[in-house]
Amino acid sequence: QVQLVESGGGLVQPGGSLRLSCAASGIIFSIYAMGWYRQTPGKQRELVAFITSRDITNYTDSVKGRFTISRDDAKNTVHLQMNSLKPEDTAVYYCTAGKDYSFRTYGPRDYWGQGTQVTVSS
Repeated sequence: QVQLVESGGGLVQPGGSLRLSCAASGIIFSIYAMGWYRQTPGKQRELVAFITSRDITNYTDSVKGRFTISRDDAKNTVHLQMNSLKPEDTAVYYCTAGKDYSFRTYGPRDYWGQGTQVTVSS
């Protein structure tokens, strides 16, 4: 059974930082692309970033230069370092895994975690 468990969400002031982590089990982690999506009430889920099995990264424009995705294949873990956070980054963040993706349109989405809340507010 595949499990993706996110951690690291919380409340942070604008300009602050958070580091999200996702621990995966039940998959051969090293061959999967890993990603992060986010969703706010009333909106569709938005791809934030993903990293391929070869460590190639992709980011949505709104987070470029502020967020960094990384993976640790030895620990079956993916991280999302979020700096210079803005109120519009407030959302539930979901970890995803998959073998299929497109750099122009979508990230990995075969498996989803339960999500972790990130709130950016003063």
